[in-house]
Amino acid sequence: MRSLDLTLATWRKSSYSNQDGGECVEVSDDFAGLVPVRDSKNPHGPVLAFAADGWTSFVAMVKQAELRG
Repeated sequence: MRSLDLTLATWRKSSYSNQDGGECVEVSDDFAGLVPVRDSKNPHGPVLAFAADGWTSFVAMVKQAELRG
């Protein structure tokens, strides 16, 4: 597995984040085919990198769970 150089990544708050500011997920759109994800409260902490289609599937599953809950 290769590592990503995230030093110049541009981060934005994900549209799937809590709008109250407490549970914020940031994503970067700078990597074709990959979606790096981090906790906005810990910007120098770990980053998860999803394949773009994997991120889409993950978000869809979260939305389904919210609708059921």
